[in-house]
Amino acid sequence: MEKNKNPKTIRTTLIRSLYGRKPRHRATIKGLGLSKINQTVVLEDTPSIRGMIEQVKYALCVEEE
Repeated sequence: MEKNKNPKTIRTTLIRSLYGRKPRHRATIKGLGLSKINQTVVLEDTPSIRGMIEQVKYALCVEEE
């Protein structure tokens, strides 16, 4: 069985400040690789990444690629 060479990706952008957020939400956003407003990262589409995004979706803009 061959692994998929081009896995699906998700482009996430931080659109809201971390100021005043719960420490767990700050840690989740940092775990996604985001630290500044309007910063964008491209992440692999996995169930664990989807769960992290779901937890802090109010602060993110998510686009599937």
